Amino acid sequence: MSDTATPVSNLHHERHPADAGRPTRDEIDATLHARLAALPAPKLHADYEKQGSFLYLDDFLPREYTERLIAAVHDVTPAVNRNYLPGHKAGGSVSRHTLDRLAPFIADLYRSEALIKWLEAISGDKLQLSPEDDPHAYALYFYTRPGDHIGWHYDTSYYKGRRYTMLLGVIDDSSCRLDYELHTRTPNATPEPGSVQYPPGALVFFDGDKLRHRVTPLRENEMRVSLTFEYVTNPNMRPFQRFISNMKDSIAYFGFSQVFRRKGGKNGQA
Repeated sequence: MSDTATPVSNLHHERHPADAGRPTRDEIDATLHARLAALPAPKLHADYEKQGSFLYLDDFLPREYTERLIAAVHDVTPAVNRNYLPGHKAGGSVSRHTLDRLAPFIADLYRSEALIKWLEAISGDKLQLSPEDDPHAYALYFYTRPGDHIGWHYDTSYYKGRRYTMLLGVIDDSSCRLDYELHTRTPNATPEPGSVQYPPGALVFFDGDKLRHRVTPLRENEMRVSLTFEYVTNPNMRPFQRFISNMKDSIAYFGFSQVFRRKGGKNGQA
């Protein structure tokens, strides 16, 4: 089901075709390398460790790339899958399979070697791309109707290794906040509450199994869209965990057709 309650065209954002003059992967790497080289990686790694595997930067993505993400929102809005879990979440989602067709710039950004190496420096872990059949690998999340939200949760890894989440702000014409609690799973530590309202181009990066977080409800005449990248340390998953993960993604996010899509008899992207 598509979400047309709040057309993106009504927003005061300049409209550009998402693929107009689309940069190559080499160009993306060069741009991000220059941008990330200006950030103090050792200090940010120390901050990340101190905060229990969590980092927030309010000015991360180059403005040109943020504008391309806003354009992608326009392009994929007709494909938004609305989802609702009573008492826990309401909103819309667009999976990596749809983004591959309609907004391939996002896939190129996700695969940037410069970005991955920087995230490895921050996390201290060796990161890999999520498997091609994982609809969460990169996805857009839409809050467009009053009450859209997600309750307290962890980004639980069903993989044999860890799963890291990177959030990028895309559109935030809202009062929504990302509330979080640090150190909830750190032995002998006292949980520390926090809250951010990350603007377009901002970054949130964390270990999915360690950060308890939520997004507060959307109000009238508001809209919020964020982009999520997921990286893993081991792309393997046991069959039962695969079943649980697929069912959760089908019901709570992308719909069965996106989660169980096939290409050439194998799980994959369109």
